[in-house]
Amino acid sequence: MGVVILMLFCLTIHFAAFSEQIHARIERDSNTHLRRRVIDAKGGPESLIWVVQLSDLHFSVHHPDRALDFRALVGPALSMINPSLVLITGDLTDGKSKDLLTMKQDEEEWKEYQKVMEDVVKWSGLDKNIFYDLRGNHDNFGVPVAGGSFDFFSKYSINGQLGRSGKVNSVTLQTGGRKHLFVGIDSTMSIGLRGPTNLFGHPTDQLLTEIDSELSQWNSQSVEPVTKISFGHFPLSFSALSFSEKSLKDIFLKHSLSAYLCGHLHTRFGKNLKRHHRLGHHFFQPNIHPTPLESAKNCSSMAVPPVEEFWEWEMGDWRKSRAMRMVAIDSGFVSFLDIDFKSGAKKIIILPTFPLDSRLMSTSSSLHNYECHSIDPSSYETVRALVFSVSPIISVVVRIYDSEPGNLNMVMEAPMSKHDDNSSRGDLYTALWNFKAFEDPSPVRYWLQIEAIDIMGRSSLTELRPFSINGLSGKLSWTWTEFIVMGCQWASLYYPVLWACLFFIFSILILPKVLLTFTKGPYSYKSFCANKGFRSGIAWILVELCRLSVVWFGMLGYLFYLILFPWFSGQVFTDGGERKYMTYKGWVVKIFGESKKLEFIGSPDIMVVVLSHLCFVVLPSILVAAALAAEKGGYRVEFLSRSGKKEDDYGSENNHRSNRGMTKFCVDKRWIRKILLVVCLVICWKHLKNCRALMKAYEMNPFLHFPGYGFSVPLLLAYTIYKTRGVQ
Repeated sequence: MGVVILMLFCLTIHFAAFSEQIHARIERDSNTHLRRRVIDAKGGPESLIWVVQLSDLHFSVHHPDRALDFRALVGPALSMINPSLVLITGDLTDGKSKDLLTMKQDEEEWKEYQKVMEDVVKWSGLDKNIFYDLRGNHDNFGVPVAGGSFDFFSKYSINGQLGRSGKVNSVTLQTGGRKHLFVGIDSTMSIGLRGPTNLFGHPTDQLLTEIDSELSQWNSQSVEPVTKISFGHFPLSFSALSFSEKSLKDIFLKHSLSAYLCGHLHTRFGKNLKRHHRLGHHFFQPNIHPTPLESAKNCSSMAVPPVEEFWEWEMGDWRKSRAMRMVAIDSGFVSFLDIDFKSGAKKIIILPTFPLDSRLMSTSSSLHNYECHSIDPSSYETVRALVFSVSPIISVVVRIYDSEPGNLNMVMEAPMSKHDDNSSRGDLYTALWNFKAFEDPSPVRYWLQIEAIDIMGRSSLTELRPFSINGLSGKLSWTWTEFIVMGCQWASLYYPVLWACLFFIFSILILPKVLLTFTKGPYSYKSFCANKGFRSGIAWILVELCRLSVVWFGMLGYLFYLILFPWFSGQVFTDGGERKYMTYKGWVVKIFGESKKLEFIGSPDIMVVVLSHLCFVVLPSILVAAALAAEKGGYRVEFLSRSGKKEDDYGSENNHRSNRGMTKFCVDKRWIRKILLVVCLVICWKHLKNCRALMKAYEMNPFLHFPGYGFSVPLLLAYTIYKTRGVQ
């Protein structure tokens, strides 16, 4: 009997385990089905699809015009364009107070977003299922946990309403024997802090594994060519590394992505926020294009495949720029057009799909494909453009200009004919040309422009764009602001910049003290007047600070405080709750219901606070304090000299005469001190401005929650000013 009972017990356990495995498999398959979707893009043109991207809507209760314009302009535009997908890449709502200092979720903004999107979907006539919206950092301000009461994205967004709860979602568009894979990425913080320390994307190792899986879903299942595009909110320059030091760039290069579409930076930093990625350039990439690789033509089947690469295209924002982007994939050629709605609705939209802009769309594989005939030669035989209009189009003309003589000379003008297809999804216009006539070693010799005229007589011209039929890349340089936000990997730079800054500050404090203590060098105003050298001047100024012992020890102690202790404590979630504290490593956060503290989250996002304070408050304060001390020392010597009172036997008549102009300047007016006092006021104003922003952002009382951070620098500067006021 006991044996029978034991056997029944074992069978029960085995059956329960088997049922759990079946349930887990069904749940996993269900999640995969929600995460992956395949759409047949029915109708012509063959091998051509187009999608729309919008980003950084920032719907706000304080700026209702953003939502009103979106409803009025985007719905009709989508109806005219009829895209296969609509991608909204983050910052759906603003989450900011009227003074822009408090950053947390506002449910009214989310209700407005939901209502506006319902109206846009209805007005456009498109299927709601082709809309994909993603979280941005603004949509994650102060959200302690996904799915919680303050995670309004899960409740009001289109993805949330359609059950797309994962961090990664993919959709494949099939047409004309090709597949076009789009993979959406949500790399926002898993624990959403309030701003301003919520600025970067934070991909985890699990997220990177999921992205890798989604991008490889067709690798072994399809013989059809696959074009891969990913979309997310954060540019790669504002994306942190995972715990294992891997990055989104590593995954994208592995799969030879065609393009990564993103937002986040808006247009205030420039309009060329694009970047061509290849292996290397871990910290900096000086220009849009990396250093070109020299390689000989090799088209054999055993040849090494083309270099791994992809384009990153950040787009403008809806918030101020009223921007919308169209992306087209024509037989594997990926192109885009940014549309500006600031001047109102567009009656005609023209997107050239071939040839590509050689500056922003060509890749190394373009040259390889052309030389090795890897792409169907028929795709080169026509100039192609998508034309959308509210009124019937009566004429489309392509013009090509040659810039070699030094100015633009038209070398081709041809009418474009509409591609006939009764079930067309859009109007494709083509023109036959002798493409081999435009082969040239210069990627910017030939320029393309297309003009369309509708039945109302309205004309629309595309911008002139260079092209290279043989796939060469034209060079385009960033401005310095574009380089700062796109060319620098800030997540990797935070700690090197931080420690370099701290090393420099410690050096200007400690080295002069060592010189003053262990050497007998004449580091004084008199020695500077005698030598007139840059080194002696710097040594004199920094040594004078060491003679103000209270200030010197105060600055040194303050630096150790910033390294060893929390800077301040504040409310980092929308619902308030227990206060968290921040160090230079990040915020130390304890989630409700969990006993373990999650230490140092929000790094490198905190660099906006840490580096700003060190570089624009602490370092200038030390330098201006040293300058005040040095000015007082020089003033004292000159004052005693003019009054006939000598401290020692120093000074000759020649030196006295040579410094007479300086003496009058320093003694009579003390203009240098007055200038330094103005600098002190600027530093204090900057510091108080930062303190006010932090007080509003994290609901802090300066006397209770950041006394060391808030008052140390102003007090040390005030003491320095007091001690350097006279000759004593």
